[in-house]
Amino acid sequence: MQNLTNRAAAVDRRPMNFAERLYLPAIGKGLGITIKHLFKKKVTVSFPEEKRAFSPVFRGLHILNRDEEGRERCTACGLCAVACPAEAITMEAAERKPGEEHLYREEKYAARYEINMLRCIFCGFCEEACPKQAIYLTETFAPSHYKRSGFIYGKDDLLIPEVPTKG
Repeated sequence: MQNLTNRAAAVDRRPMNFAERLYLPAIGKGLGITIKHLFKKKVTVSFPEEKRAFSPVFRGLHILNRDEEGRERCTACGLCAVACPAEAITMEAAERKPGEEHLYREEKYAARYEINMLRCIFCGFCEEACPKQAIYLTETFAPSHYKRSGFIYGKDDLLIPEVPTKG
């Protein structure tokens, strides 16, 4: 039978000699590795004083974005909820009422938008699926909580605070 890959290695089946039966070479090899690691630089990061460098593709907490005029970008199309493999996003759509043009960008908006961070796998599919660039993942860790309800982020937790306009 032909190998599919070249990763196969021939196994040495000959009997062990006296030195190999004492396992001294194996013990010496293990001690050598241990001693080598004693003199290497430590990789521990002292967290509050030092900040760890993140990978450029790190995905952290979600943020709901606003447009240039401070209105919500989300139009409650539901593509982020459909794209989420963990089903962590739930939303309810509502119609914009007259006089709310300064709050919402389109006629339809997300009246309720929740992300369950305990279910979220931080894959970034919601960010890729959004046609309005309304949601993106930041480089911020999810903080710890004592109750499960603290990990369900609502719309007010996710929205970027509105910047007051001058004038």
